Amino acid sequence: MSTPTTHVVRPAGAGHETLNVLLLCLLILAVAGSVVAWRGVSHEPEPVATNQLDARRDLSASEQGIYADLRVTLDEIRLLREEQQALPTPQTLADEGFAPFARDASSVSRGGHAWQLLANTAYFGHSQSTAIAGSFVMLLSADDKAAPDIWLNRDASLQAPTELTAAALSASGWKQIVAQYDAGVTREHRH
Repeated sequence: MSTPTTHVVRPAGAGHETLNVLLLCLLILAVAGSVVAWRGVSHEPEPVATNQLDARRDLSASEQGIYADLRVTLDEIRLLREEQQALPTPQTLADEGFAPFARDASSVSRGGHAWQLLANTAYFGHSQSTAIAGSFVMLLSADDKAAPDIWLNRDASLQAPTELTAAALSASGWKQIVAQYDAGVTREHRH
């Protein structure tokens, strides 16, 4: 009979494998970081004219909401204009529940604008609280494909504009709201 022999088997050391995995991770991060640094492009916003405001950067949250509501409601206004052969009154739009014309909690919290139709070509929303949101003018053209021309004035003692041209509005302190869609908005980078 032979004597039993004892073999001591040491566990496989994970130290070398862990070190290799960490080195591989560091290599991947270094390559990815260098690609991002090499290919990265700074996206500075395009400046707007002095008589304009950028819809994303220069408006308060309440003003952005009213601006968005006006652009969305424009399609309904155009449909009602086709049916009635005239622009619908703000009261008609409010009765239909179209924001920002409807008097609801949202409109009150956004400045409580009092809307009126001007010269059957524009809507004027006079702000009851200019600290929250300024007053708006939305000029409509006969072309149903054209974007609306929306203007903002934050003056507390404002009256409804009498002349509805871009030059007259600009001269009386109104600022045209423009929407810029650049790479910062779409996160799309074209080469």
